[in-house]
Amino acid sequence: MEPAKDVLENNIEILFESDDVCVINKPSGMSAHKDGTREEETVADWFVATYPHTKGVGEPLELNNGNVVDRPGVVHRLDKHTSGVMILAKKQEAFAHLKEQFQNRAVEKTYRLFVWGLFKEDEGVIDLPIGRSRGDFRKRSAEFGAKEPLRDAYTAYKVLKQGVEHSYIEAHPKTGRMHQLRVHFKAKGRPLVCDPLYAEKKPCGSDASLGLSRLALHAHTLTLLLPGDTEKKQFTAPVPHDFITAEDAL
Repeated sequence: MEPAKDVLENNIEILFESDDVCVINKPSGMSAHKDGTREEETVADWFVATYPHTKGVGEPLELNNGNVVDRPGVVHRLDKHTSGVMILAKKQEAFAHLKEQFQNRAVEKTYRLFVWGLFKEDEGVIDLPIGRSRGDFRKRSAEFGAKEPLRDAYTAYKVLKQGVEHSYIEAHPKTGRMHQLRVHFKAKGRPLVCDPLYAEKKPCGSDASLGLSRLALHAHTLTLLLPGDTEKKQFTAPVPHDFITAEDAL
């Protein structure tokens, strides 16, 4: 099957599809799958509605309360308010093939983000383990006092552009911890713009924060090996319009 270009259905742009996978540009504000509490449409809902034969592909998630949530096609997740490239499996064999790469850290990912604060260096590395926050069950922490167990987390980054009080960053997470980029840059004293959890006291909206009104985090590229291929492919979710406007405002 040939790659699908510029296809828009239910506000989800399909970047590429084959018999085995579908690569999408997930919109900000849409969860990857249900969490057992909210009933809004998720990527998993859209996926099984678009490709009914994928129902049952993947692995369900058992929640802390014992409930089980189906996640058709979902191999990896992006935070609800993060936009960008996401790959979904159409077959169980493809799911296993992709899952192994994510588990073995063989998938290369780049993100674009805006943070509060400036950097002296043009590039750097954040090598800080991540645990749960002691003060808020919703949060993770890479700072002193984080609850064990602590899990290793590694992020490389480079500064693309800086303004008066914001920086535009490209980040390369080598691990895939929950909220990793949000937590790592918060630990560095550079929280993400419009982050409701880790920068809740910072202004956000059309009149502040570069005009952004959502979490300033975009999954830009994803590079991995598709089933049956011998060379990795890179998929790119174009930089969103609000990011381009924000960069111009720096």
